[in-house]
Amino acid sequence: MPPAPRRPLPPAIWVLGLVSLLMDVSSEMIHSLLPVFMIAGLGASATMLGVLEGLAEALALIVRAFAGTLSDLVGRRKPLAVLGYGLGALAKPLFALAASPGWVFAARLIDRFGKGIRGAPRDALVADLTPRDQRGAAYGLRQALDTVGALLGPLLAIALMLLWANDFRAVFAVAIVPALLSVAVLLFGVHEPPSQRPRDAEPPWHRASLAQLPTAYWWVVGVGAALTLARFSEGFLVLRLQQGGLPLALAPLVMVAMSAVYAVAAFPLGRLADSVSHTRLLAWGLVLLIGADALLAWRDHGPLAWLGIALWGLHMAMTQGLLATMVADHAPAALRGTAFGLFNLASGLAMLAASVIAGVLWDRAGPAATFVTGGAFCALAGVGLLLRPRGQAGTTP
Repeated sequence: MPPAPRRPLPPAIWVLGLVSLLMDVSSEMIHSLLPVFMIAGLGASATMLGVLEGLAEALALIVRAFAGTLSDLVGRRKPLAVLGYGLGALAKPLFALAASPGWVFAARLIDRFGKGIRGAPRDALVADLTPRDQRGAAYGLRQALDTVGALLGPLLAIALMLLWANDFRAVFAVAIVPALLSVAVLLFGVHEPPSQRPRDAEPPWHRASLAQLPTAYWWVVGVGAALTLARFSEGFLVLRLQQGGLPLALAPLVMVAMSAVYAVAAFPLGRLADSVSHTRLLAWGLVLLIGADALLAWRDHGPLAWLGIALWGLHMAMTQGLLATMVADHAPAALRGTAFGLFNLASGLAMLAASVIAGVLWDRAGPAATFVTGGAFCALAGVGLLLRPRGQAGTTP
């Protein structure tokens, strides 16, 4: 008997993916150049870069906890998502005007604050719009389109840097346009389904509400935090190859290579996650990240370094949508925003620690030590996979 044909994903998932694509084009035009701009153009140190990236990403992930809970409380996801994307668009002009690392610090925090506001409500909205047996594919598609933006952004940055003789500020100014388009697409292209929150439900932060989150969910939170601790800011990937001789104008190629692998692999791996063991896929993701760390600790140029970048991207494709699927599977519908928020709160704290540690190691012990330490954290995350609650090896709770 032939297998049943796959149902198409809801159109709103494609629209949400387009929104992410446009914002990532904007963000990565800036982010792919920002490490070099700060160090070569504004005189910042690698430690300062690590602190900035860690604080910025941690802020985004921590704010998600409150935004997710608020979306559960009011029973609406879209307004918070629009606000978050809007703040991201408003922050972009500050990068073009930056005259010191302090300006970049302010712009980065505003941008990531917007990301934090939109993240958990948007991720919960994906689950609200998608049948359970298609969530892996839905999160994989959104991640894939998001990463296409992360691929196109650095390519556009390279072209403009070559065209405008390494004029960082002009490139940053162009990045404002796709950011504004993403807000418009979300505002007019996505219609939110009715709230699933019971009228007499306790507030999401109430003990009775949090008790509805099962042990398996908290295990996913722990595993996600451990994975984030093992994976510091991708700005250090750019610095690694730039210090190996990659020209300034071509520095965004690092993000292009990583994002190309991520974009191509995210959707098929998301579909795969709907039918195979989640724990096994996470384990393979750790193996890939250990391989990436080993290669980048060994080489800062040449084919092996670029293979390390590719493995990093494949790790992201295998794990990021999968973790979102696992959170959605284990969380009650009325608490999805809170569940995503708490998950990202834990990951935010881990990201802060990982990026600060990476920056300090880079300055004091060298780049190789940074990547070796990342591999060691991967091994610790692998221990967490062995501690999964019984019955959680499969594809569903």
